[in-house]
Amino acid sequence: MEISPFELERWFAEVEADADVMLAESGVRPLSVDRFDTDPGTLGYVVPTSGDPEFRAAVGAHHDRDASETIFTCGTQEANLLAMLSVLDDHAVVVTPTYGSFVGLGDALGDVTRVPLSEPDWTLDSEAVGEALCPDTDLVVVVNPNNPTGRYHDETTIRALYERCADNGTYLLCDEVYRLLAEEPIPPVASFGRYGVSTGGVSKAFGLAGLRFGWLCGPRAVVAAAENWKDYTTIAPPAFGQHIAEQAFERRAEILAENREHTAENRAVVEAFLETHGLGWSAPDCGVNGFLRVPEGFAGGESFCRSLLAEESVVLAPGEAFGRPQWVRIGFGLPGAELDEGLARVGAFLDRHR
Repeated sequence: MEISPFELERWFAEVEADADVMLAESGVRPLSVDRFDTDPGTLGYVVPTSGDPEFRAAVGAHHDRDASETIFTCGTQEANLLAMLSVLDDHAVVVTPTYGSFVGLGDALGDVTRVPLSEPDWTLDSEAVGEALCPDTDLVVVVNPNNPTGRYHDETTIRALYERCADNGTYLLCDEVYRLLAEEPIPPVASFGRYGVSTGGVSKAFGLAGLRFGWLCGPRAVVAAAENWKDYTTIAPPAFGQHIAEQAFERRAEILAENREHTAENRAVVEAFLETHGLGWSAPDCGVNGFLRVPEGFAGGESFCRSLLAEESVVLAPGEAFGRPQWVRIGFGLPGAELDEGLARVGAFLDRHR
């Protein structure tokens, strides 16, 4: 199997460590470890290797699934990998722009048809996705809320998409890692029926990326196949990650309320900044990501990002990593002081280049 480089992660690997401000971070600012009991007892394997049964039952119930239809993973990234390995044999339809692993994995495992969101509002046309289905389509992939645009597709749209998939005998995989940042989250796709698969975790909405803890919920056949693949990847979820993630999940109402307030405040700061500088963006309605239009005078997103990095030591994510070279991704979930510093430097950069 050949797989293409993950452009976004290669960009971060190149520039993130030495930059002063990371303004492309895609999660909520990390929570302090002192909010949790950090003693898991021992640091052996999690047994059973799918994860603690009671915790799996709790996460599963949140998706209208049971423990046997839930598997814990090392981050949502592994959950997505296992889902695609378990389901994709021939053909996938991927809604774009999207998180880069879906296109990279899809191309490595089968044939991929890309269906773009409709600009300028980045809306999802379920009929357009349905028209891309064929008899051998194994999987449709959507990220909701979307990364990189921050657009949250409504329940009517996602249910219509699910029905098209179910009528075709095709699984709908929805990465819902930002879903719980919505004031009124729509039901998870795993709750829709036989062909619904949801992935998520605590990295983004919970502000606990360092735990590397995620999950996959869906039909028992998909989860069983994922368990088989997981024996060849990480075997079990991290013991420390599960220990803290369970506490966070139990206290999710408190934690998510804090994080929603934080992201709403930061989004307003970014929106005011963009208005001051006459810049357009994707007007995200959920999550912590937005797509900024590249200002005039730059060849594209990478040109803009490299110039900004060289002059101001600020990292944004080039749109080329998402197949949209006239855009760059900004993340606004970071601590308020860091956001202010980053935006001030971007503002100084823009003033010099007008």
